[in-house]
Amino acid sequence: MANLQIRLNDELKSQADELFASLGFDTSTDIRIFLTAALEHNSLPFEVKHNSLSKEMQQAIYDSRNRMNLYGPYDNAEDAVNAMLED
Repeated sequence: MANLQIRLNDELKSQADELFASLGFDTSTDIRIFLTAALEHNSLPFEVKHNSLSKEMQQAIYDSRNRMNLYGPYDNAEDAVNAMLED
């Protein structure tokens, strides 16, 4: 049988132990469950995606894709940076 050593901060370990105990497991068992599921799925056993974007970021992406509310062009990089620093 192999041993697995990982480094975690104390707070993460404590919170994980508490969660797993509330589910009736210990941390070692849950790590084995995770590894087994990863092998069965041949990938991570859950969806990996970016955090949700703020409404401001979603609007900025929409605007840039639709060429709306854009500023410039600028004559040089200094003018562009100064425009970004405004507000």
